[in-house]
Parts: sequence; structure tokens; C-alpha cells
Amino acid sequence: MKKTTVFGLLFFWLLSVSAQKTILHCGKLVDTRNGKLLPEMTVVVEGNLITDVLKGYVSGSKEDKVIDLTHRTVMPGLMDMHVHMEDEVNPGSYLNKFTWNKADFALQGVNFAKKTLMAGFTTVRDLGGTGANISLRNAINKGWVAGPRIYTAGKAIATTGGHADPTNGFNENLMGDPGPKEGVVNGPDDCAKAVRQRYKDGADLIKITATGGVLSLAKDGSGAQFTEEELKAIVATAKDYGFKVAAHAHGAEGMKRAVLAGVSSIEHGTYMTEEIMELMKQRGTYLVPTIIAGKSTADSAKKPGYYPEVVRAKALVVGNYIQATFAKAYKAGVKIAFGTDAGVYPHGKNWLEFVYMTEAGMPAMEAIQSATLHAADLLGEKKLGVTEKGMFADIIAVDGDPTKEIKCMGRVSFVMKNGIVYKQD
Repeated sequence: MKKTTVFGLLFFWLLSVSAQKTILHCGKLVDTRNGKLLPEMTVVVEGNLITDVLKGYVSGSKEDKVIDLTHRTVMPGLMDMHVHMEDEVNPGSYLNKFTWNKADFALQGVNFAKKTLMAGFTTVRDLGGTGANISLRNAINKGWVAGPRIYTAGKAIATTGGHADPTNGFNENLMGDPGPKEGVVNGPDDCAKAVRQRYKDGADLIKITATGGVLSLAKDGSGAQFTEEELKAIVATAKDYGFKVAAHAHGAEGMKRAVLAGVSSIEHGTYMTEEIMELMKQRGTYLVPTIIAGKSTADSAKKPGYYPEVVRAKALVVGNYIQATFAKAYKAGVKIAFGTDAGVYPHGKNWLEFVYMTEAGMPAMEAIQSATLHAADLLGEKKLGVTEKGMFADIIAVDGDPTKEIKCMGRVSFVMKNGIVYKQD
């Protein structure tokens, strides 16, 4: 009899716990699907899902937890489509690859992941690192550490001497001849093998460096670095394995080849032409602009000794173009997904991209949509990006109205990811 009573009490206790809801009273709620601010709304969360969105401030039962956000603007968790979670550029960071192990990068990434989450970014795409970014993603998913939901490319794919060749700048004794396993390819067969290796490693998507870049220890910052055949092999193999392809691209020729090959997004897009904009519109290719990265590298390049000379020369030129190119692409109707290249500048300041996007002519609501609704579309994730019934409970709140003062995106006072509250001021 006692045994039955104990089990009965346990059953009803578990039932009450499972039935407990978190109720958010929202002063203003951003409807990202329709681009509107809705006053005095209630969002109901059970487990990791939103189970209802109601007008007015609705009370729950005595078992429910009510969170007062009546003086805040509430919106879906923000999404940054271009970060590098393992590292953060500084004058000494070029030496890290010689003195650090993968574990060092992973542990450093734990700190950056928490900063990113606390800034209101509950989902990110990590577009290249040592491979420790895969372990960091797994640790976050297991609940070992706090951080955003990570979709990672693992190691980026480059050609020999290309922007993501990990041995650029090494002396001849250390340079070696890295191949597809290390993310360095030459020819279509290598390209297919590298994509398959990323699948084996556990990546979520593919990142390629279609042109030269700014921070690599190589003189070319914009030239095309893949042939058309190589790009087609990458995209075709990626499709077979269920991957989307993100293409780093500054120069026009490499960018055009990547778009024609069928990549899902162009990262940076610095020297994008009107012809490429039209191609991207026709094919539905996203631009991930990373304006803050351009501004940050250009500013840092003015500091003596901050970058090696080969990097400084590129940064002074390339960084000044990205915001103007974004403005043209936006006006032309190219699809935009929010991305910052965090790690090129200090993690946690991702919100500044909203300021630069609005400076360039994008309305605040559309900037927020680029970091929610449209970012989710680029990811192919249908349960993120909007605050609606049945969606993942990724919800943040800011102090102020971003449609009137965009800088309030830097004042995040509440963060919920997957139904768990990580920040509540």
C-alpha cells in the first residue's frame, strides 16, 4: 500500500512539473514574419517550445512562472550567420597556431560562446576554425557549457595558398603539403573528398574561400581561387550530403563563379557588381555582409604593429568598401542575412552590425528580420526566427524600442534559449 502511495505521489509530482509553464508578459513583441511591433502580448513556453502567443497579459496557474517584460521589447533570439567562435584576432593571435593545441582553442571558445549568448545571439554559423568548433558545438548541445546553438563548417576549404590554407606564412620546414583532410584542395576530386571529410568530421555545412582574404598571410585579398569545375564539384557533393555552401568572397570574378556554381550565401561581397547582384536575385543567393568586420580591420590596420605588413596593406583597402556594397545590394533587392565575422572583432559586440546596416539605409525592422526570419531561412531551420506557436523557445528582450533607437539592440536584458533562461535583469 505504501509503495502504491509513493508511486502515486511521484506520478502526480512529475505531472505537475511537466505541466509547468513559463509565461512572458511582453511590453512590445516583434512580429518578425509581418514586420510589426505588437503591444502588450503574452508568450507561453513549455519545455523548449512556444505553445501560445496571446494578446494582453494572460495569467497562468499558481505552478507557472511569470516573467515581467512589460517594459521591454521582446523578439526571437538573434542569429549571426558568420562567426569564428574559437578565436579573436589580436596582435599576438598569429602565433597561437604554433603554441596552442585544439583544446586551447576550444576552451577559449567557451568564453566567447557565453559572451555571444549573453548578447542575445542564440544561434550562430561558425564558418571555420581548427575543428575544435565541432567539439564546442557538441558541448553546448549536451549542456556542458552555455552558448548559442552552433551550426559549424568545421575547417573551411581553400586551394593551395588560398585564404583558408592553414600553412600560409609558414617557413618551408613547417609548410608541408596539406590536402583535403586539412581543407586544402586542387582539382574536382580533391574538392569532393574535402566535402566528404567535413561530413565525416561532423560539420553542419561547408565554407569555402572563393577569393583571397584580408587576414591570411598571403598578398592577394580578392583574386579568384577556385576554378569553375572545382566549385561545381564542391556544390554537387555538398548537395549529396545535405550541406549548404557558404562562400567567402571579396573579388568579383571568384564571387560570380561561386554564385553560378550554386552556393547558398556570399560572405562579405566587398567588390560585388550589379551583374552579380542580379545573378544572386535570380538564384536566391543570400549576402551575409559583415560590415563590422570591414570597419574593425580597417581601424586596427591603422595601429602600428597590430597586423603583419602583408595583412595591414589589405585591411586598409578592403575594409572600407563593405558598407557601401551592402547599401547597393540591399537597394537592388538582394536577400540579406545578418552576419558579422565575430572573432575578427571582439565577441559580444555583434549588435553593432545593426547600427551599420541602418546607417546604410536598411530600416531597423528589416535589419532585425535579417537576424531572425531570414537567417533561419538561410539555415533551412523552420523552427527558429519567429515567435509563434510550435517554434523553439529562443526569445530575447531589449531595453527600448529598436525601431526608434537601434542602439538598444546592445542593451539585452533577457535571454532564453531552448526554453532555458540564461539572462534576466
